[in-house]
Amino acid sequence: MDNWGRTPTITYKRWRNPEPGGEANFVGQNDEVQGTDNEICTIASAVDAGVRKSSSRSGVDKTQDTFTVEDALEAFGYGKFQWKICLLTGLSWIGDAMEMMILSILAPELHCEWRLPGYQVALITSVVFIGTGISSPIWGNVSDKYGRRVGLIMCMCWTLFYGLLSAFAPVYGWLLLLRGFVGLGIGGAPQAVTMYSEFLPAKTRGISIMMIAAFWAIGAVFEVLLALWVMPTLGWRWLLGLSIIPMVLFLCLSFWLPESPRFDVLTGKQQKAVATLKRIAKDNGKAMPKGKLTGSFKQADRGRIKELFSPHYWKTTLLLWFIWFVHAFSYYGIVLLTTELFQAGDSCGSAHGAKIEPSCSLECKHLTSADYKDLLWTTLAEFPGLLVVLLVVDRIGRKKSMALCFFMFSLCILPLYACIERIPLTIFIFIARAFISGGYQVAFVYTPEVYPTENRALAMGTCSAMARVGALITPFVAQVMLRKSVYLTLSMYCGCCLLAGIAALILPIETLGRNLQESNTDPEARHTNKNTEQSNGTTNS
Repeated sequence: MDNWGRTPTITYKRWRNPEPGGEANFVGQNDEVQGTDNEICTIASAVDAGVRKSSSRSGVDKTQDTFTVEDALEAFGYGKFQWKICLLTGLSWIGDAMEMMILSILAPELHCEWRLPGYQVALITSVVFIGTGISSPIWGNVSDKYGRRVGLIMCMCWTLFYGLLSAFAPVYGWLLLLRGFVGLGIGGAPQAVTMYSEFLPAKTRGISIMMIAAFWAIGAVFEVLLALWVMPTLGWRWLLGLSIIPMVLFLCLSFWLPESPRFDVLTGKQQKAVATLKRIAKDNGKAMPKGKLTGSFKQADRGRIKELFSPHYWKTTLLLWFIWFVHAFSYYGIVLLTTELFQAGDSCGSAHGAKIEPSCSLECKHLTSADYKDLLWTTLAEFPGLLVVLLVVDRIGRKKSMALCFFMFSLCILPLYACIERIPLTIFIFIARAFISGGYQVAFVYTPEVYPTENRALAMGTCSAMARVGALITPFVAQVMLRKSVYLTLSMYCGCCLLAGIAALILPIETLGRNLQESNTDPEARHTNKNTEQSNGTTNS
């Protein structure tokens, strides 16, 4: 009877309606009024007090019997399972790097064997970048609609098939067509990072994605070593054929590769997600969290590009597109500039006076062992860049890490305005490539962290497409514009990187220590984004 005479209080954890229309309960309230999942609401109700009392007697407390994929991954930590998936997705990344690196080796050989003019040689590289630019958003859409595993395996099968066929190309036209199809397949390779990121706990995500990024550098180095061994005796056809080995290994082991549990939850496949989480728990020697797996409601419309321009993400999307564009523009630019400036040799003064004379378009020059060794040394610059970024990415954050790499690249470009000798020139180019490579990998860390699961793969695909546009444009700057003005060419790279560094700093969201979001409509995501922007504003002020 005493209960009727006083107002009891009930505490419970706010529950989000898993149906799309479930947010109707919050009409007229903003995110701050709704609160977050961690806030406790208090309601006075005599009738509900009796219900609570009854349920407490039966020992049922549903608010404590659920967990999310994020909760489970944090409980499991980084262990044996993550190492396995790192190595497996890393094989696809090695295959991507080898197919891209082969372009710098294939061109001079075909120039000599088929007596191709310069523009036809350049077109072999261009069709690959055109193919990747077209296909990257498509593969992202496939991965968001049908799964990360499906998208990654399909793009690797496609790349392997046409990569092998290109080794048997009888004439130039066939080779051009087949390498274009290889580019269409390579456009899906960044989905390896999307998939890997969705299996990682928040506290190790930055370093872990940087580890998989190291496989790209390994692939580039391996391709140069393979060329050094194969080209003098067997020729370019064998090099094309042997370069598919990492993709063959990936496909042979892909039966083990599970689907992302985040994607399964988002598509309503709770049982498959639980089965995957049990595999992770078993491999890592951890216990499954108690209770029932919960998550965002089932989404029918995934991978829609208009969601990238929603009020919460449009600014991030535009800034990231520019950042990815400049990364590829500068990365491939410094690679091409290395060759051009080295070829200037003792005519350094003439080169900086913009009097580099183009050689005969049909002049044949095979790559020598010394050329391969120089190519190997410049490729090894990838590793110091990764090491530097590994030291700072989880300390100063993703945004500042990208900005640091852009600014250091610009600083290393400045000495090239002067006529310096070969050794200091090599050192500055080496450092510049290290920083732009490291910054590129931070972009691979940041992008899947900032977008929700429902369009994360599409976001990676569109950003990758913008990078390919930058890679496609940079030869016209590093090779064509260089013939007119070295100073203007260097200023293009220096200026773009300064602007990209500023763009990185003004990104609205810092993802360091941030959980991966599941949906654009997730109130928690909106609340987290707003808090992040407010904290960034406070820090900047």
